[in-house]
Amino acid sequence: MLKIKMEKIHDTAVTVPGSKSYTHRIFIAAALSNGLCRIENFLDSDDTNYTLSALNQFGVSFDKALDGVIINGRDGEMDASENPIYLGNSGTSMRLLTAYAAIGNGRYLLSGSDRMHERPIHHLLDGLNQLGVQAVSVNNNGCPPVAVIGTKLSGGTVNLNCSISSQFLSGFLLIAPYTQNGLEIHVTQGPVSRPYIDMTLDIMSRFGVDVVRSGYDYFKIPGSQCYRSGRYVVEPDASQASYFWAAAAITGHAIKVNGISRQSSQGDVRFVDVLSEMGCQVIHETDGITVVGGSLSAIEVDMADMPDLVPTLAVIAAFAEGITVIKNVSHLKVKESDRLSAVINELTKMGISAKSESNNLIITGGNPHGAVIETYDDHRIAMSFAVAGLRVPGIEIKNEHCVEKSFPEYWKVFDGLYVR
Repeated sequence: MLKIKMEKIHDTAVTVPGSKSYTHRIFIAAALSNGLCRIENFLDSDDTNYTLSALNQFGVSFDKALDGVIINGRDGEMDASENPIYLGNSGTSMRLLTAYAAIGNGRYLLSGSDRMHERPIHHLLDGLNQLGVQAVSVNNNGCPPVAVIGTKLSGGTVNLNCSISSQFLSGFLLIAPYTQNGLEIHVTQGPVSRPYIDMTLDIMSRFGVDVVRSGYDYFKIPGSQCYRSGRYVVEPDASQASYFWAAAAITGHAIKVNGISRQSSQGDVRFVDVLSEMGCQVIHETDGITVVGGSLSAIEVDMADMPDLVPTLAVIAAFAEGITVIKNVSHLKVKESDRLSAVINELTKMGISAKSESNNLIITGGNPHGAVIETYDDHRIAMSFAVAGLRVPGIEIKNEHCVEKSFPEYWKVFDGLYVR
């Protein structure tokens, strides 16, 4: 358990690691590419290492160092894997690699933690079945473990439900160039978290692959393409930046996150616009984005496209005057934890009124007090509620090591906020 120090912090600049979402996708594109790829500023975390280790089980060799990782792309070729592929509680790994396995060689079994085995994936499996892929939930409950028989896909048309996760669509997009005749994808519901689709398409473009699209409803990807080998740099993670912008928001200090730009394809960079609406000053510079805290007011905001930042916003809302309504966030129930229940439970412990109604999270700002925060083995709960400890005494974070899932150096960077 980690007790957060309520000590003076200072105006400062911080550096966050490479984007988790970009790292997963670039690793997979590099593995499919036609040669050696050098990936710089990648995120070295539990989740991304699950993806990298899994790719190795598919026969992809890599050499990892502090300044980058070299991945030897196999131009779509894969080995069979006799052993199960374990992915912990990395939902991104499970969803993207289930699609990846569909163009493999033989039977693959993908499994994970107990929580992973509660996270639905049936819409993705249904899409694969439409293409003639044998892909099933082993326990017949629509959740992992999943078994996939990989083969050379001819391609075709898929009607895909993306109401639970945009990663189902990203999985199909990433493998589409390696089908013989290409894919046409019709999105029947959703997608939620749309900026993550833009991120996937950005990576495909950087690797030299063409995609035709109509908004978020229709995608056509020609077959028999390949990802181009080369050097690729992962940009800093806007989701991880949010915790330091939140620290600025509730303390009134100025905190800059280096290397983040408003031109990023990461949808979470737009979180600064939410903070601006709440009363913060936002300064866009050539080398980063600074947030300066101010008097905070409640807002109504649709966070369907920024679901990972809902816990961060919820903590900030606890310090804002009025009732904050965070809309369209019911899909948070199937994240690493049931994040809606987790946020409500922990804010309630802190003396803050929080409830879920329909598809919304409603928080009444007030005077939070200290509490022992249960993290539910969820990195985002740990990191977001730690920020509250900068304003109120007595915040203690249980199982603080769960941040290693996405940001192993979080507590070191967080500690750098304090005046020495």
